[in-house]
Amino acid sequence: MIDLALLPVYLTTVVALLLIPGPDMLLIASSSLSYGRKVGVYASFGNATSGLILTVLAALGVSALIAMNPTALEVLRVLGGAYLLKMGWDCMRSSAAQTPDVEQHNNLAKLLYRRAVMSNLLNPKALIFFVLFLPQFVSTQLSASSGQQMLVLGLLLNVMGLLFNLLLVALIGTLGKPLLNNNKFRQYQNKLMGLIFFILAIWLLASQVQDVV
Repeated sequence: MIDLALLPVYLTTVVALLLIPGPDMLLIASSSLSYGRKVGVYASFGNATSGLILTVLAALGVSALIAMNPTALEVLRVLGGAYLLKMGWDCMRSSAAQTPDVEQHNNLAKLLYRRAVMSNLLNPKALIFFVLFLPQFVSTQLSASSGQQMLVLGLLLNVMGLLFNLLLVALIGTLGKPLLNNNKFRQYQNKLMGLIFFILAIWLLASQVQDVV
């Protein structure tokens, strides 16, 4: 369901996109640095989960319908920004005594998974990206429908993205391990994550959705 003539160009483009720093990379990297590799892995899978959902929506044509509705995009943008602000506020309110220890990392990892899923799904630019990017590599030379081709292309994109993020987590998690054993850093790790969520919220609320189109 992929045109082999377009595949090298598609793979090259995906790799180039993955290397460009963005909000997803910032969230995953900061999660790994603040709380360790396990939390970073869960955040990576959360990002991949949202990517799969957006792929299915794009393949079914739902994303295109939403993308053509400025009001729906604006609502998504505001909801996404508000959600990120709420996450940032929750992290900032957490005191040093509430900083999770090793036993609490399972719950924290699940929390970051959910946050990664929601922050991406409520980002209208992520939705528009799938609407604009995947159709460029749909071929009229194949018997498969455009929806089927977009589904396969999106799955490939998400697998490559997940592998890249896991590699990033492994690298940052290893480099950041000494920080996790630093009592002074542990006092501020929740504040660091709160700051990251505030930055992502400002980035989303201050941007114009039309810039992507």
